[in-house]
Amino acid sequence: MDHSGHGMNMDLPPFTLGRGLELSADPFFLISCLVALALYGWGVVRLVRRGDKWQVGRTISFVVGVLTILLVMCTKLNDYGMVMFSVHMVQHMIISMLSPILILMGAPITLALRALPVAARRGHKGPREWLLWILQSRYMKIITHPAFTIPLFIASLYALYFTPIFDTLMESKVGHIGMMVHFLAVGLVFFWPIMGVDPGPHRPGYIMRMLELFAGMPFHAFFGIALMMASEPMIGTYKNPPASLGIDALADQSAAGGIAWAFSEVPSVLVLLALLFQWYRSDQRQARRTDRAADRDGDKELEAYNAYLASLAARGR
Repeated sequence: MDHSGHGMNMDLPPFTLGRGLELSADPFFLISCLVALALYGWGVVRLVRRGDKWQVGRTISFVVGVLTILLVMCTKLNDYGMVMFSVHMVQHMIISMLSPILILMGAPITLALRALPVAARRGHKGPREWLLWILQSRYMKIITHPAFTIPLFIASLYALYFTPIFDTLMESKVGHIGMMVHFLAVGLVFFWPIMGVDPGPHRPGYIMRMLELFAGMPFHAFFGIALMMASEPMIGTYKNPPASLGIDALADQSAAGGIAWAFSEVPSVLVLLALLFQWYRSDQRQARRTDRAADRDGDKELEAYNAYLASLAARGR
């Protein structure tokens, strides 16, 4: 079956970066991203108005993360991604790896916990209590555990692209949107425990977080190499690209494999640097707490010694 086109306009001109960045809004992602930005902005304004501080860097990170989703889903990149495997792979890598990292660095859960109103009456649940209940639920503990997130992260590549599932989803707009939402969700639950910015049910130590990070990344490289080494097009959707694009399906697949292979390194480095910085800051905070405790103990010992000297002087008189 020829899956190319999916009912879209087949007269797409050859792809260039400038043409790919032209607006072509997907209503679902456009509305979702605008709502996310509005809610985050509401939370920040609420904190500022009551005199609390919120790091500007977190806001910038969240906004840039949402903008990367708009970039790949609300521009012509999305149209070309339906008929060019290489462009689709750029979409996949950004929305499943770069966007989640930037969004999580914005600490949206922490912001929500600080900004949401609490229950008006004792014994009732307000928005904040419901969010806490969700975070502490057994379901959340399962989907953020590495025994779940790492296999899901891997299966989102191999089980999707190397089976008929991908072609089936690409046959409809709803299926395509669902697949891209899945990529984003998988990236969020995979990186959430590793990043450690927001509270969550699974919070391992720094060494374990690094192991979780590197447990999933090599499979991206293997996936990319498999696409690059294939002797024929492996994905039915992209076997017959529109003639107007002037591209070869096998060459385009090889380019997609190269993107998957190379792109896995960039987010890994970003997350590793963030983890090392968090680890350093945690050690600094612990050292300051230890110093303050030592100072307090030293003050108490000095006071006790002075009292002892005073008692000796009193007895001498």
